[in-house]
Amino acid sequence: MKYTQLGRTGLKVSRLVLGTMNFGPQTDEADSHAIMDAALDAGINYFDTANVYGWGENKGRTESIIGNWFAQGGDRRERTVLATKVYGNMGTEGEPWPNQDKLSALNIRRAVDASLKRLQTDYIDVYQFHHVDRSTPFEEIWQAIDVLVRQGKILYVGSSNFPGYKIAQANEIAARRGGTIGLVSEQCLYNLAERRAEMEVIPAAEEYGLGVIPWSPLHGGLLGGVIKKEVEGGRRASGRSADALANTAVRAQIQSYEDLLEKHGLEPGEAALAWLLTRPGVTGPIVGPRTAEQLESALRAVELELSQDVLEGLDEIFPGPGPSPEAFAW
Repeated sequence: MKYTQLGRTGLKVSRLVLGTMNFGPQTDEADSHAIMDAALDAGINYFDTANVYGWGENKGRTESIIGNWFAQGGDRRERTVLATKVYGNMGTEGEPWPNQDKLSALNIRRAVDASLKRLQTDYIDVYQFHHVDRSTPFEEIWQAIDVLVRQGKILYVGSSNFPGYKIAQANEIAARRGGTIGLVSEQCLYNLAERRAEMEVIPAAEEYGLGVIPWSPLHGGLLGGVIKKEVEGGRRASGRSADALANTAVRAQIQSYEDLLEKHGLEPGEAALAWLLTRPGVTGPIVGPRTAEQLESALRAVELELSQDVLEGLDEIFPGPGPSPEAFAW
């Protein structure tokens, strides 16, 4: 495994981030524990989750699965850089009540304590805002974070799904207040088929020293060889991939993508991950394996070096938007 520092911090993290969103809803606890063990054995030390994972009446379940894994000992917690998130509503389904979501100081305080209990740990390495909260000023948010840092409950803070201007606003207010060092990472939607983050989000992250953590690196499976799987195994795309492939222009684009990689003897999913690892500012993409086999495929991407011909071909098939403001102005 290769490692890098998370943004401007001294924290060393793996170039792949283990996403746990499937733990509970799609992968049972025993298999989830086996995947986490395999990830650690392979050198992945950065694990990502969120308080709402498990979803619906089972939200919080994923953190509990991770907590039970930590409780097995064997230095599992000590070897893991743990990231979780706050924002989503953790109240009882069908019984809404105020202050059980978003980024008020009250909800942040309650959400941290609840996550720590489920995770069976006394601190969180990277505590992430899952979405922007337009109702809560950053002065209040950073005041709450300062308290948690002093209490030793969190070490670093990151954002997720933030636009570029919010990254700037958050860190400018943090710098003005003193205390916390501000955001150190941004988790955003970024992959070959969705490159809008290159316009504003990634430049802002680089300017303020945030590590970029792309989520959905295979764009819901669309970049994982869906057409090839249809032809070879009769396995048809489903969900978002199926909807996208119903568009003839998108299907032609994905076919060109798969043809290019087949020409160079590359697996689509591995190449899509390897491409992200070449991008400026990227710390490491989140991979969310449902099985051990999917984890093994993701691990191969770390050692994969894409040739200049492949990189140029990918840019032709999936041209980025270009930098801002040139992407939309002269």
